Amino acid sequence: MKGPISQFIEKHYLHFNSAALIDAAKGYETHLVEGGKMMITLAGAMSTAELGKSLAEMIRQGKVDIISCTGANLEEDIMNLVAHKHYKRVPNYRDLSPQDEWDLLENHYNRVTDTCIPEEEAFRRLQKHIHGIWKGAQDKGERYFPHEYMYQILRSGELEQYYEIDPKDSWMLAAAERNLPIVVPGWEDSTMGNIFASYVIKGELNASTLKTGIEYMVWLADWYVKNSGGKGVGFFQIGGGIAGDFPICVVPMLYQDMEMTSIPFWSYFCQISDSTTSYGSYSGAVPNEKITWGKLDIHTPKFIVESDATIVVPLIFAYVLGM
Repeated sequence: MKGPISQFIEKHYLHFNSAALIDAAKGYETHLVEGGKMMITLAGAMSTAELGKSLAEMIRQGKVDIISCTGANLEEDIMNLVAHKHYKRVPNYRDLSPQDEWDLLENHYNRVTDTCIPEEEAFRRLQKHIHGIWKGAQDKGERYFPHEYMYQILRSGELEQYYEIDPKDSWMLAAAERNLPIVVPGWEDSTMGNIFASYVIKGELNASTLKTGIEYMVWLADWYVKNSGGKGVGFFQIGGGIAGDFPICVVPMLYQDMEMTSIPFWSYFCQISDSTTSYGSYSGAVPNEKITWGKLDIHTPKFIVESDATIVVPLIFAYVLGM
């Protein structure tokens, strides 16, 4: 029997975006029950929004099989883990003047909407330890993906001294414990990506110590071929951008460029975004547009919830978890 949150949703979420929410949640649940696997893509600042509180449990319960995320989401979950008490909330952020914003910068706070990330306790604390992981790999002639380096630092226990939240609320810790597959397209534009580039410029690290985006795509292609049989792989897209566009393209790449004409399409699709469709953006494109790009089939169950992901996603996860 479903828990109280799910019961509330079933009773009250009956029309418009609320109905789309429960339809998507039921579709997700059905996909898993029928033996399907699920990719979740994380765009925006979902980690800073503390989506880990619900995503970590989804990972632990096997409701997620692979994640595609931005470099920012990869690192900001760990930053929240080690520096949460030093974060600063600015509920009246719309009223900030340029001088107010400058003052935040001068005080080493980087703002993400209503939340300011502390530079010293978050960025520099992580930098201090991840540099050693990068350098150690280079000295041994080893190369890893960005998320694999993050897994290494979490598993090493070096950061435990700094934990400022309940570790069960960190989706990266949950992912590391399961060795969950992750792809991180465009990692270079994240803070740790910028820092890594600075070490390359200074001659302290080699660029080749990090595996590249092309290598991520090659790896993902192999993973998809091995995991898309049976019910297939679903695609649960939170936001838009490269976190979603990169992995969804693996299907047309395999079909068109590798001429694997029997490769299955994504077998479930849900997008949660408040982007406007009419502006030509990928983030706002309706699911049917993806049929023309060879990403979705005519019969793929398709859902779009046009709302704030920080409101919608925890509710869908709660429903899938039976809460």
